[in-house]
Amino acid sequence: MGIRNVTELAHRKPRGVFLDRDGVINRALVRDGKPYPPATLEELEILPDAPSALSDLRDCGFLLLVVTNQPDVGRGLQQRDVVERMNQILVSALPLDEVLVCYHSGDEACDCRKPRPGLLLRAARDWNLDLGRSFMIGDRWRDIEAGHNAGCITILIDRNYREVAPACPPDVTVKSLREAADWILRSVGHGGDFEN
Repeated sequence: MGIRNVTELAHRKPRGVFLDRDGVINRALVRDGKPYPPATLEELEILPDAPSALSDLRDCGFLLLVVTNQPDVGRGLQQRDVVERMNQILVSALPLDEVLVCYHSGDEACDCRKPRPGLLLRAARDWNLDLGRSFMIGDRWRDIEAGHNAGCITILIDRNYREVAPACPPDVTVKSLREAADWILRSVGHGGDFEN
């Protein structure tokens, strides 16, 4: 590798893995085929494969950023401090760099509620991320469309929910966070760069 290529690699922006929260790193509560966030701290359960999958991604040099819609706060159905405590528990237990939350209800015209890419774009500015070399992992159509709208590589964890499919198909569909992490690690190869 020439000096020019080494210099170019040294100046590349970092990459991130964006993760939805409920159904990706902690268990979603599924009722009638539709996922819901845990309502209490007692219902918060980290999925068994999350610690090792996230550690492997961190070891490969990825920043790990949770981007989550929590509209029940905006609707008055959940207390913001309960959601923030859940997020603190996740950050304490897992190698996460930040949790970014949209608290708005679906009726509000914000730019941060997925499928809009506002949370991802804000994180990209704050962390100086290369979105084109970053990944979005989610279990719902909103996650995939937000990742697509931000210019990320998208991975759908298919939980067989009864809801609409993403308008923009994911780059890959998997069954678990472990499988998503393994796909990313294979995709970036030994040199740490995404191999198209």
